[in-house]
Amino acid sequence: MGIDLFSIGFINVTLLDILDILAVYFIFYGLYRILKGTRAAQMFAGMVLIIIASFIVQILNMEGMSWLINSFASVWVIAFVILFQPELRRLLIQIGQSRLIRTLFKVEESRSINAVVEAAGQLADRHYGGLIILQKDTGLKGIVETGIKLQAEVSAELLVSIFFPRTPLHDGAVVISNDLIQAAKCILPLTQNPEIDKSLGTRHRAALGISEESDALVVTVSEETGRISLAYQGAFIHRNLNKEQLHQYLMELFEGDRHRTGNKITLPGKLNIAR
Repeated sequence: MGIDLFSIGFINVTLLDILDILAVYFIFYGLYRILKGTRAAQMFAGMVLIIIASFIVQILNMEGMSWLINSFASVWVIAFVILFQPELRRLLIQIGQSRLIRTLFKVEESRSINAVVEAAGQLADRHYGGLIILQKDTGLKGIVETGIKLQAEVSAELLVSIFFPRTPLHDGAVVISNDLIQAAKCILPLTQNPEIDKSLGTRHRAALGISEESDALVVTVSEETGRISLAYQGAFIHRNLNKEQLHQYLMELFEGDRHRTGNKITLPGKLNIAR
């Protein structure tokens, strides 16, 4: 039902039809983005072709093919869940971690924060160098593409394993988004800020570099001193954090209230580099 906008032959197109088509498009496009680059992408393409074929045979009144395709229709949902179980799980995680859902259901804490804090503490104790990026609103696809894609659920154990000095993935940065480790061994741009401490090494310069170009939170663990640092908006908030302080800062910044007063955190200016 609705007001006719235009006609294609004998088909009348309404505003509701346009909205329906757009909704289907965005759903399929979202699934394509999630499945792109995975083995499930080819299976998804095959399923889309079957769906298109079912529409064509119905339009052409091909009763034999329609019966064959409809015979499989009852098991398509089950087959879809079985074939795309990992991708569906990742999709649900991304939906659950969206800003709208977190606001509606008042999700207080990301699993990523706890994992990063625990991993940073262990890395500091063992004097393993670490560089962990927590993505916020700014996309980091270009950074992810420079590394080795993992798409693994974030955990402290996995992060510590990645940065173990004898593993091939330890040299570089880890990117975390939607409670998933998107990639490891990522290459970051180095800061060109002339005002930074000259004693800073490549790892800390890279942390500042990516924080200048995005709104990501960057946790750095020094291999030499074992100190934990947090970079944000082109500045180090602190370069000698303990686990409790790191947890407080991460929670505060993920809540988005960046300039609170009183007992809350007030961020330093962009060029006010902590020493």
